[in-house]
Amino acid sequence: MIQKVKTSAVVVPIPNALAPDGTSQRARAYQGFTQQILSGGIRSGQFISQRELMTLLDMPLGAVREMIPRLEAGGLIKTVPQRGLQIAHVDLKLIRNAFQVRSMIEHEAIRHFVHTASTAELDQIAAAHDDVLRRASAASVDSQLLDDAQAIDWGLHDRMVDALGNEIVSEIYRVNSLRIRLIKLENSVITPARLIPAMQEHLRFIAALCERDAAQATELLEAHIRSARDRVMNAPLELVNAGIAAASPPKSRSRTTPIRRKTT
Repeated sequence: MIQKVKTSAVVVPIPNALAPDGTSQRARAYQGFTQQILSGGIRSGQFISQRELMTLLDMPLGAVREMIPRLEAGGLIKTVPQRGLQIAHVDLKLIRNAFQVRSMIEHEAIRHFVHTASTAELDQIAAAHDDVLRRASAASVDSQLLDDAQAIDWGLHDRMVDALGNEIVSEIYRVNSLRIRLIKLENSVITPARLIPAMQEHLRFIAALCERDAAQATELLEAHIRSARDRVMNAPLELVNAGIAAASPPKSRSRTTPIRRKTT
């Protein structure tokens, strides 16, 4: 089962494995850090001290210090000499690598899910998407509808990965999802303009899942992930920088410069 954590922007699905561990302050500190990323309280590129983290997470300094090696191992934070701790910085390499990891894991997940998901579960998933589309067609898109759509979107991907029953893969996927969600771009989350297309993309590969067509489901899922990646890759660089808590004063630009892939 997926828990939901309410934020001011979206209802974010949190896998049960990320739930606070009542016997471990380190686990609770990590959970708090995760929620701060998802709610935008901690942002890409931001410099933050251990004591600031202690205050933000409402955890003792010892728990914060114990949490830091786990964050460093996951590439979510790094220590910069004479500057302190820096949250992972969004750049072309991070975007490309994060989406590549996502594609690799979800490719395996959907090929497993197509054979293991029950018809009842797939019907329930499809019905939830249909309900969002119905609500979007019947009225204007409000924040509650966006919350629900985002939870359904992320929840489906998390569910397919967790269905593999591999805790190592699920942990890798969760950490990678945090990297992706650090990319605070308009096109990295569901917006009113993206709500209907996103739900329709999901419904296309859900239909293939219902037909137990692994090849078609995989192809449609990969198209869905490519679409999300390309929206980020083609976004103006200013939008990437706008999502970063400035470590230095912003530089002025005379024109919008898109993110471009390197040529070889």
